[in-house]
Amino acid sequence: QVQLVESGGGLVQPGGSLRLSCVGSGSIFSNYAMGWYRQAPGKERELVARIGRSGSTNYADSVKGRFTISRDNAKNQVYLQMNSLKPEDTAIYYCNAYIVPYHYWGQGIQVTVSS
Repeated sequence: QVQLVESGGGLVQPGGSLRLSCVGSGSIFSNYAMGWYRQAPGKERELVARIGRSGSTNYADSVKGRFTISRDNAKNQVYLQMNSLKPEDTAIYYCNAYIVPYHYWGQGIQVTVSS
């Protein structure tokens, strides 16, 4: 089992950038595929980006070219660099760790994009 804690959220103006971090503990971090999900008010939780154990990545179409996911297994961390932020990126962002058949979640962190 792994515990996840997110940081780096906040309020940013449209066009700005934020970097989310997630630190994991309690298990061998490199064994997990990692991801970032988000949930906006009144909407379902959706996948934003995912990075596999080997470093392969995939992104939601809505964030391709703007967001970058990366991981540092030595530090037990996964990151989400978010550039060119839009108001529609406003949501609670959740860190996710996946190892068949289990999903583990952080508590979530608010990202608000507004002028």
